[in-house]
This record gives sequence, C-alpha cells and structure tokens, in this order.
Amino acid sequence: MRVVMFYHSLRSDWNHGNAHFLRGVASELVARGHDVVVYEPSDAWSAVNLASEHGPEMLDAYRDAYPMLEPIVYDAETLDVSEALDGADLVLVHEWNAHDLVARIGEERAATKSFTLLFHDTHHRAVTQPESMGAYDLRYYDGVLAFGAAIRDVYARRDWASRVFVWHEAADTRVFHPVGSEEAAGDVVWIGNWGDDERTAELQEFLIQPMAALRFRARVHGVRYPDEARAMLASAGIEYGGWLPNYQAPRVFARHRMTVHVPRRPYVRALPGVPTIRVFEALACGIPLVSAPWDDVEGLFTPGSDYLVARNGAQMRRLLSSVRHDRELADALAGNGLRTILARHTCAHRVDELLSIAASLAPASMEETIRA
Repeated sequence: MRVVMFYHSLRSDWNHGNAHFLRGVASELVARGHDVVVYEPSDAWSAVNLASEHGPEMLDAYRDAYPMLEPIVYDAETLDVSEALDGADLVLVHEWNAHDLVARIGEERAATKSFTLLFHDTHHRAVTQPESMGAYDLRYYDGVLAFGAAIRDVYARRDWASRVFVWHEAADTRVFHPVGSEEAAGDVVWIGNWGDDERTAELQEFLIQPMAALRFRARVHGVRYPDEARAMLASAGIEYGGWLPNYQAPRVFARHRMTVHVPRRPYVRALPGVPTIRVFEALACGIPLVSAPWDDVEGLFTPGSDYLVARNGAQMRRLLSSVRHDRELADALAGNGLRTILARHTCAHRVDELLSIAASLAPASMEETIRA
C-alpha cells in the first residue's frame, strides 16, 4: 500500500512534541512493508527554529534514530499536489498544514476518488483557536483522526466533519524503551517546553517549588524558556539543559530516578482525557512518573499504579520524596507503566487502528490493499 503523509516536520522536534508519534507511525508502516512518502514544508516553524538555534546540520541528526525516514521537503508555491498524490492508497494530512494545502488535497480527493483521505488533529487548537480550525475545508475528507475523545466531541458539536475517530498518540517503542547502564545524573528530570504561559503557574507549583523545598538534583530540558523562567529554575537549584533531541530522551530518563508530568492548562480544563505524548514517553522508558492533575476519563492508564497523581504542590513534594526513598514503590511504578504501554499504547497498536479505520472507509476494491 502507498501511504502519503503531509506533516509539519519529521526532521525537527523543536517545540514539536508530535514528531515522536509521527516518526513512530511512519517507521511502523515502513517496517510492515508499506510504501511511505512523507511531505513537510520547507518553512516549517519547528525546522526553521531548530536550524537557527543549533545549525542546519541538526535537521539531519534525526536519521541516527530513524534511518528509514527521508521526508520530501517542498515549497508550497511549487508543490504539484496531483503528482504528490499519484498512486496513493491512503493519505494523512496533519492539522499544522496551511489551510489552502488542506483544501487542495481535498479537491484532489473529490476529483479522483482514488484514495482514502484523513485529517489528523494532534493539538488543543480545536478549543483554543476554533476560528482557525473551523476554517479548514474538510468537505472531501473521508474522516478525521482526533487524538482524544474530547477533541472528537468538538468536531461533532461544531459540525466540522461527519466522521471523526479517536486516534490517541502512543510510544514508539523502537526508540523509547528502558536503557540500562547509564551513569546516574540526578533525581528528577522534566522534559517539556515553557510555552505561551499555558502552564507557568503549574510549573511553579508542581516542579519549581517542590525542587526548591526538597533540594533534589533536578534537570529540565526544553525550549522557549525566557530569562525569567531560567532564573526561577536556577533559584530552585534546577539545572537547565536546553533543547534535547526527542530520540535522546530515553538515555536521559535512564540517568534519573523519576520524572514529572505537568500538562498544559487547555488539556486539563477543556480537553480532559488527553495525556499528550510525554506520559507515553516516560512510561515506555520505565521511569517512575508523578503527574500534576489531569483526568484520565478515557481509561488509558491506571493512576496510582502506572503513575502517581499529585493534586497540589504539597502532595507533589510528598510523592516525589516517597518515590526517591522507596525503591519498591519506584520499581512498581516503572514496571506497571511499561507493561501498560506494551500492552496497549505502542505505535504498532495505533497502526493497527489506522489500517482498520482506513479499511472501513475505503471502497470495497481497496479494502484488501489497505489491510495487507
């Protein structure tokens, strides 16, 4: 089967957490023998920022972990959509694409009726930027892949699409898995970006203040940290490590005793049940996780067993201290979380779901091709 994917970026994960899942799905499809072609724009903001801050050579560094992936980098003004879609059986279009490109691909689907076309929504903009999301022309799309039931419900409520399927993110266990024999570097590590004031107060309550009180050895990786944020980290004794290539996270997790999850405010308040990729990453790597509050309404995990939940900063301090000093508790959390990932939440599981969805939408003549 020929799968064509239009995504924001495979080359860069700078402030682009979806890169993990997109790389993992593409890799899984390739491993199963499918012909996978990925298009990404030459002006993708993630790639532009990565090249600007760390050099253009870093746009090729992902190949160390993903040698089978080679995206086609295109200029939107010269892209021949008909040529790009020629011979496609299944086409996935990421919601970070430009509105006009999304529409052009839909028009090609309407004209040829030769492939199954799905729109992939992986962000909270359905509730935070509804005007922009509602402006996408999805008339000719066969369906939408939403990475949480809450997002699916927004599409249904606003009548943006007639068919919306829940397609959660998951761990790419080819890359994200426990790593042994790493030299210990600290107690707590947090991997995440500062963002647009979407969790500033939460980071202070659930990360910075607990570290200041506990005096654990702590390290933070991520981008878009303003000077005042770095000053807050330094005052709490937290080392700031800057951007970390996503595929190197397993080794960093292996050098620390535990990690934390601090979800962005839109996910907690408006999109319950959407954990984001950071939970999948940590559990897949077998590191104990303590999370700030988020409501797992879809039952993806077992809170209290796969990870611990702190309802406030004081409880976060107590739970982190417990994990730090109770080896049995730490081992149980790491083992339970990893087992849940392997049983239910790998990119292989999601590709199974994707192919099932595509087959249910495809013309009868194409079902066998898609399932193959």
